[in-house]
Amino acid sequence: MKKHFLYFLFLLIPVINKADSEKPISAIEGMSSLYTVLNLSEKGLSNEVFQLAIKGYRKLETIGKLQNADILTIVDFSQSSKNKRLYVIDLKNKKILFNTYVAHGRNTGDEYAKYFSNKAGSCKSSLGFYITKNHILGKNVGLSLIIEGVEKGFNDNALKREIIMHGAAYATERFIKKTGRLGRSFGCPSLPPDLIKPVIKIIEQGTCLFIYHPDDYYIRHSSLLN
Repeated sequence: MKKHFLYFLFLLIPVINKADSEKPISAIEGMSSLYTVLNLSEKGLSNEVFQLAIKGYRKLETIGKLQNADILTIVDFSQSSKNKRLYVIDLKNKKILFNTYVAHGRNTGDEYAKYFSNKAGSCKSSLGFYITKNHILGKNVGLSLIIEGVEKGFNDNALKREIIMHGAAYATERFIKKTGRLGRSFGCPSLPPDLIKPVIKIIEQGTCLFIYHPDDYYIRHSSLLN
């Protein structure tokens, strides 16, 4: 009997190994490895922020909220607005597709983002995880991307507030050279005008967007981080 069991186990091992070999690279190597592969530290993004983004992204993927799980966008508002603090990452092909400037809300802070809100009329940015929707042509800002906040109390009023991703002349290196920082929006994550079209093309229709700041209350109460 023991001999037959060992023989069965011997036959089963190749099947187990084959199943393991078919898992995604991220599941085998871990996202810390991907962080290193992408050289994200050299681009100013900490591993801590990256891992938080991955944590929420995985939950959204698990519950079927993402139409396109290959792309992850991270906005790191802990950094100066003079930094390129938006990262569009192709998780499947392990590439950084875009690393560029992004503006925060005018009442969120000057060079640094400090204050956040989910309230209409606050002119503040909202933290947390979003799911990208379709693009639109805004009356005043042109090509824009609708983003849906999925964290109650933190960003779930984004659609009502008309928080969108759009291009803006104040979100450029030229503006930084003139004023010492980026300009600010009404709460929208605004990008350089020449990049809004290619960025939207990549991240629209159901990808994950994470807007981060080391806000203790948010990190402790986020349903996707806890």
